[in-house]
Amino acid sequence: MSFELQRPLRLGVNIDHVATVRNARGGRHPDPIRAAQLAIEAGADGITAHLREDRRHIVDTDIARLVREIDRPLNLEMAATDEMVAIALHTRPHAVCLVPENRAERTTEGGLDVLGGQLRLRTPVRLLADSGARVSLFVEPDAEQIDAARDLGAAVVELHTGRYCDLVTAGDQAADAELARLRDAAAHADAIGLEVHAGHGIDFATVGRIAAIPEVVELNIGHFLVGEAIFVGLADAIARMRLLMEEARGEEPA
Repeated sequence: MSFELQRPLRLGVNIDHVATVRNARGGRHPDPIRAAQLAIEAGADGITAHLREDRRHIVDTDIARLVREIDRPLNLEMAATDEMVAIALHTRPHAVCLVPENRAERTTEGGLDVLGGQLRLRTPVRLLADSGARVSLFVEPDAEQIDAARDLGAAVVELHTGRYCDLVTAGDQAADAELARLRDAAAHADAIGLEVHAGHGIDFATVGRIAAIPEVVELNIGHFLVGEAIFVGLADAIARMRLLMEEARGEEPA
């Protein structure tokens, strides 16, 4: 699949952990929808929210409000369960990213086993795509998983960058090999007609080399930005992230 040397690179901001802070005490503050609006004002191209089965952070009313109150695309992360598919079909977000989920995990751990779960995933992908949602599958940087995502009819794959980011943080030389896996996976996905996103664990130290992968057109970043906002504010955290993305991509700062 051909592409320009410098494709635009979008930033999706995940506001889950604003809701985590709210839910720790109950009530309405801090409001994740206000955080989404501030993120958009600061330069976010879209908003991501993960509606989990246990509602540990984002809740149903947050999704309904996001659909009504933000003027950028909403990317709904969710497990491929009957309940979540029904919610997505009702709320009609711009995009749906199917992710693995289990009750014990602190955060999403690894990509979907698309290859082994094709029978389970086929109907949710078809229903969501038929509703007009842009369907993404969150996968490891593995050609077989990417091929399976394409065969299911997904429009997008989001590459799991968590292992790379963890290796960089640990100072492990294996980070270079993992980055090579991400590059190869992005090139393969693009070549077979899939749009390529990336996300999980990205921070200021890791964003540059991921953003420099030319086939990647969107980064989804949440926990780090929300954490950094405690110290510098959300707008400043997003502004710095965007600057690092643009520098890595060779773009002129906006």
